Amino acid sequence: MRQIQHWIDGQLTGGTSGRVGEVFNPATGEQTGEVELGSAGDVDRAVQSARSAFETWRFSSLTQRQNIMFAFRELVAGRKMDFAKLLTAEHGKTIDDALGEVQRGLEVVEFACNIAHLLKGDFSEQVSTGVDTYTIRQPLGVVAGITPFNFPAMVPMWMYPIAIACGNTFVLKPSEKDPSCSLFAAELLAEAGLPEGVFNVVNGDKEAVDALLTHPLVAAVSFVGSTPIARYIYETGTSHGKRVQALGGAKNHMIVLPDADMDLAADAAVSAGYGSAGERCMAISAVVAVGDAGDSLIDGVRTRIEKLKVGPGHETGVEMGPLVTRQHLEKVRGYVDAGEKAGALLVADGRDLVVEGHEKGFFLGPTLFDNVTTEMSIYTDEIFGPVLSTVRMEHFEEAIRLINENPYGNGTAVFTNDGGAARKFQSEIEVGMVGINVPIPVPLSFYSFGGWKHSIFGSHAIYGPEGVHFYSRQKVVISRWADPIHRGVDLGFPTHG
Repeated sequence: MRQIQHWIDGQLTGGTSGRVGEVFNPATGEQTGEVELGSAGDVDRAVQSARSAFETWRFSSLTQRQNIMFAFRELVAGRKMDFAKLLTAEHGKTIDDALGEVQRGLEVVEFACNIAHLLKGDFSEQVSTGVDTYTIRQPLGVVAGITPFNFPAMVPMWMYPIAIACGNTFVLKPSEKDPSCSLFAAELLAEAGLPEGVFNVVNGDKEAVDALLTHPLVAAVSFVGSTPIARYIYETGTSHGKRVQALGGAKNHMIVLPDADMDLAADAAVSAGYGSAGERCMAISAVVAVGDAGDSLIDGVRTRIEKLKVGPGHETGVEMGPLVTRQHLEKVRGYVDAGEKAGALLVADGRDLVVEGHEKGFFLGPTLFDNVTTEMSIYTDEIFGPVLSTVRMEHFEEAIRLINENPYGNGTAVFTNDGGAARKFQSEIEVGMVGINVPIPVPLSFYSFGGWKHSIFGSHAIYGPEGVHFYSRQKVVISRWADPIHRGVDLGFPTHG
């Protein structure tokens, strides 16, 4: 049984709570490790280490921070497969999916490599006689990240590379379901030359989360998870004087108009609905078929999911792996039961799937509903599993209204060959990330990721330019110098360090 500890002050270390969580291989259903669940004292040790490191790290040069990020980038790029294997072993997603996750996280690291440009301020000369005004951006101090199970490599990389490059120190509380990727990242950061205490990992549950939210030395908290917890994180953190960005849940709709390329739309619905077994905050979970688009779309989706290979994520050719835990499997199965009982048409039923040789794994096959109505729980709730619901609407305006009335606003998409319809959609839809013939509109690292409505709490989106602004604060300087400063003669070539 593997024992999983914390990473504090540049090394693996045990905790003080005496409590542990179980880590499973979702493909076999077997427990593979025990992760220490941090106490408030463990969190305080990590925060104190980060605070001590901040006193020097905040004054490190931009070139030093860039060089460390460049080195970390090379280490991650060279160890992608190691990340992917850890990820698949604890989360269950396929190796190919895991490699894609690591790559998307790596793109944020690459963005942070340009931190010298990203932290530039503004300058106005002679705003008054002999007076100049300029702005600088400075770090906040100790910042924390609380991240979900579904992207144990990528989502933390949305946070700590930018935070650290901005001059902050970081305490990460990853999901206790799959913590190993975060510890591996800590080892690579140390190998890249990051000073001790700048990056720390405390594994844990609510006790550790609450300790971070209330600790007086934590200046800011980033969170990705469900909406109820995001609201709790935001309200608790801000009530203790912290800057908070809390990204919540989603119910992502994909509208398909009758003029759409139905093969493209069916491919997209299957890819976005069942990738990573639906355990994505940007998964498409509701398809809205407008007019007579429904029948051909349903046929196309059903034909494609019948060919999907479901099995252990590490096996060649597998396209969809298991769910993360048995508890989550039973929860998703319960939604399928409820949808059938409520009268939705069950086109494809994944509840009886058995993977030979992995009968105790947490598998649920691709599930497809038709004729779903808006009062059914399979429509109203974020299922977070391989369950795709189809809602039928007569008119495009009705479909737009349906999405705009939904409390979530993370991502959405429309499939059409009509440019006017696409323009109307992007203009009128009340959702933060919009795809036009693109099912999962996740922006690249030089933009920012963030939904609207109950999918985000706080005024900052995550990573990209918004991430830089979140992890730094502006200072305005107004200066007047009456006399020149004499520094003497120096014929050496100027250097920066």
